[in-house]
Amino acid sequence: MARTLMRFTGVGGQGVLLAGEIFAAAKIKLGGHGLKTATYTSQVRGGPTVVDITLDDEEIFYPYANDGEIDFMLSVAQKSYDLFKDGVTKGGTIVIDPYLITPTEQDRKDWNIIEIPIITIAKEEVGLVLTQSVIALSIANTLMNAIEPEHLKEVMLSKVPKKVHEANLKAFELGTKYANEATAK
Repeated sequence: MARTLMRFTGVGGQGVLLAGEIFAAAKIKLGGHGLKTATYTSQVRGGPTVVDITLDDEEIFYPYANDGEIDFMLSVAQKSYDLFKDGVTKGGTIVIDPYLITPTEQDRKDWNIIEIPIITIAKEEVGLVLTQSVIALSIANTLMNAIEPEHLKEVMLSKVPKKVHEANLKAFELGTKYANEATAK
């Protein structure tokens, strides 16, 4: 597998860091190398957050992605989207929640913008907004084909409380479904 670079952005409290932690742990468990580097603003809750995820079979010597190197970004907050989108390779994929982010026409020319209502899915179809990070994780994995889904699910379940396993499994399946539907269009 070649190096995979992904970025998740949002605001503090949305759970974007959990998705990065799960990806990195899953890759390490498979014998590879996985890193997540997170940046928060001083606000923490409500402030822009970004987590960059690097997955590789080879050792990772530099933990940060340079601007223009990110293959994939998923964003659920306009201010974080605006701050961090330029790190994505031109022609790369950016998944946005269309109820929270409005890309410019230039953005649509520069990147493959995929709209999936992540927060709405978590609230209305799963019934638990906290599952948005698992929906995002599943969407990213489906679109990037980063880690075998059953392995990723297993690691995800080890990182969330048992009382929400069922909801998170449903969230994982919905993320896969919506990602597949988005690419079939």
